[in-house]
Amino acid sequence: MKSDPIHSSQGSHFGIPDQPRPIVMIISGPSGVGKDSAIDALETLGVQFHRVVTATTRPPRRNEVDGRDYHFVTLERFAQMIEQDELLEYATVYGDYKGVPKSEILEPLKRGEDVIMRVDVQGAATMVERLPGAITVFLTTATEEELVQRLRDRKTDSRDQIAIRVAHARKELEELPRFKYFVVNRHEKLQQTAKILWAIMTAEKARTDYKRVQVR
Repeated sequence: MKSDPIHSSQGSHFGIPDQPRPIVMIISGPSGVGKDSAIDALETLGVQFHRVVTATTRPPRRNEVDGRDYHFVTLERFAQMIEQDELLEYATVYGDYKGVPKSEILEPLKRGEDVIMRVDVQGAATMVERLPGAITVFLTTATEEELVQRLRDRKTDSRDQIAIRVAHARKELEELPRFKYFVVNRHEKLQQTAKILWAIMTAEKARTDYKRVQVR
């Protein structure tokens, strides 16, 4: 009996394997542009993804939850992670160690889940080297004045500290051509920002030259 040509390719589309196409998205940009808020907005849209959690040796602050905000580990455990090559990269921040566990990338990808991480502009360059094929997005504000206002609204920095952050942001903008996409996170339009990020994720999954990210 001849097979039905209409139903002969079960589990595929005209010979294209019907398998998950997980992507890794690296969201970066100057301090104060709203990177975490943009990722939060993606979640409220119902987009499913794994949010990378960084390991740190500093103690948790008030309202921080282990495994959600950070993986809080001892200095001894962090040293073990370094020795056993468990970290993609690590650095010291104000006397404490901070690093990205490889498991935060590898395990979700094995499950077919998308992975999103937020890093500073300098850290993004390292992540691109360690995660070839990852999608890089530079998040910015519409104007410098808007960035200044966002930093003021946070009420965590002094006037001088804000001036330093803005000066640093100007330098970081010079790195924009190194990123694959840039998204303007407009004031009070987080949902629009999230929809643009979602569109980028969807488009990357549909690429004819799609390749799964490998961890180096």
